[in-house]
Amino acid sequence: MTSIGILGAGRVGANLADKLAATGHHVILGRRSPTEETTAAAEGTDPRLSFADQRTTARTADIVINATPGDSALDRLAGLRTELAGKILVDVSNATRDAGDGLPGDLCYPGSSLAEKLQAALPDTHVVKTLNTMLFMVMTAPDTLAAPPTAYVSGNDEHAKKTVTALLGDLGWQPAWIEDLGDITTARATEAMILVVPHILRRHGFQPFAVSLAR
Repeated sequence: MTSIGILGAGRVGANLADKLAATGHHVILGRRSPTEETTAAAEGTDPRLSFADQRTTARTADIVINATPGDSALDRLAGLRTELAGKILVDVSNATRDAGDGLPGDLCYPGSSLAEKLQAALPDTHVVKTLNTMLFMVMTAPDTLAAPPTAYVSGNDEHAKKTVTALLGDLGWQPAWIEDLGDITTARATEAMILVVPHILRRHGFQPFAVSLAR
């Protein structure tokens, strides 16, 4: 059993928290403040799921997942440098500006990526990018799509990527569906994939999908 901290208590964070707790991990769902509302189930429904502020979550968990809004994640997580030192940070966010209709617009870091910015700001942390190329419900139920989806993985540390790959397995991802792209600079490619998402959502609505690799 691993202690997993999730920064962000919205739909993405709550979805991951519920699935990881159900697979046997102790999960700490990190809120910005004790009074922040969460879409997670009521406290006490799973003894392996607990709640804390984000600093406590980052300090006490073995592995930390960034599920905070990507446009503000860099400033927020840079302030947790001490708490995140020596740990794996799994970044599932995309840094975009609002297109004006609540959907993703332009990238915040063209020519780079949120993952690269986080790695530069957190040099003592192993940042691994994954699960950012799909709607949140697919992250924990990849086998519900009609065709096999792809979870891309980017990161500088091979051991950290292997650890995250095992975690993806707990979320239901088969090894054949996981694509290791290489170092953290490859995250700029998968983060750019977010640009197709608003067009798909406008045409088809909020239906589960993933931007996947077909062979």
